[in-house]
Amino acid sequence: MKDKTKKSAAVTITGSFVTLAGLAAAAIGYHQNAGDKITEQDVLIFGGFFLIIIGLVLFANGMLRLFSKKAPAEYSSAERTRRLAFAALLAALAYIGFQYFRFDLTVGGERTAFHLGNTFVVLAALLLGGVWGGMAGALGLTLADFSSGYATSAPKTFFLKLCIGLVAHTLCHLSRAHGAKKIMRITAAASVCGLAFNIIADPLVGYFYKQYLFGLPQDIASTLARLASLTTGVNAVLSAILAVVLYTALRPALEKSGLFFRLDKEK
Repeated sequence: MKDKTKKSAAVTITGSFVTLAGLAAAAIGYHQNAGDKITEQDVLIFGGFFLIIIGLVLFANGMLRLFSKKAPAEYSSAERTRRLAFAALLAALAYIGFQYFRFDLTVGGERTAFHLGNTFVVLAALLLGGVWGGMAGALGLTLADFSSGYATSAPKTFFLKLCIGLVAHTLCHLSRAHGAKKIMRITAAASVCGLAFNIIADPLVGYFYKQYLFGLPQDIASTLARLASLTTGVNAVLSAILAVVLYTALRPALEKSGLFFRLDKEK
């Protein structure tokens, strides 16, 4: 118990320092910004946003563990290695889903896109759990933003994709599910809830993000939000279908080969 408390306190303190470092970096970046608009060249501001998000995730995780009455999950080194390998693979697939299966739409110099990247954010949450799955998808799609001309959206992407994983995982008790029909039902519910959150949050966050952070006129920010609602809705339908198909196809093969990562310990 003492060891658990020390580790949880360490994670909480680390999260606090990372958040403060992010706030400081963002403040310095804003001070150095000479224009009225933030651009991709404002590296300190974007770096600060990422540190703030990561710091808050660490802080929340530490606090939850600190006050949790459940004993922390114990995984073998082989299980941890397998989980890390799956996370890296799914991050790469999320990157590919956005980078190579994307159709861009441009309005007022700003872009949004139809893509399949969210499929692998949800799939990662189903296979690995909310934090691991959400982080894998968030990292993959954030890297895709940086390499495809969407760098200014990267902090928003990281936060929202992490949330998709967390929301999808709250309904996902798939390690305990038996029977193809029950597995498909739970998979569909988790996928729909995670992506329904994104349909609401992405345009809403994007509106305030574009208007107040980047200084876009209200009419352009509003038009972009409506366009994002369309693209996000289409993305959600396609991603939900694909995530259910992929999970129900992959799970039997992973169980048979002994590679299925069980999350029972976290329930």
